[in-house]
Amino acid sequence: MAQENSPARIGKTIVISGEVKGSEDLVLDGRVEGTVNLAENRLTIGPNANIAADLTAKDVLVQGRVQGNIVASGRVELRAGCHLEGDIRALRLAIEDNAVFHGKVDLTQGVSRPPDAAPVPQTAGF
Repeated sequence: MAQENSPARIGKTIVISGEVKGSEDLVLDGRVEGTVNLAENRLTIGPNANIAADLTAKDVLVQGRVQGNIVASGRVELRAGCHLEGDIRALRLAIEDNAVFHGKVDLTQGVSRPPDAAPVPQTAGF
């Protein structure tokens, strides 16, 4: 029986083509082609995963292979042994030794802010 707070899991023999959406934490350890959207939740790409999809989540942890872009409103973490080909747009990024990453990084103060928006200068209040 699954625990109440445990993430949903897609096993290593599962293949999904299309769009994956949800409102709970998810562990992907299989093959996904398309898009994955978990805007308010944590997405974990397991060590056996082979993902060809654009990923959107609050936090993303990559342990396997991903070919696609990642957008996170929080943190992206690339663990040792992972392989990512794609761009990252997030608030925070952590890359361990021996992680392979090919792409661009945009560490914004908030992913909802337009990329060309200039920061608002801070002034002292009177």
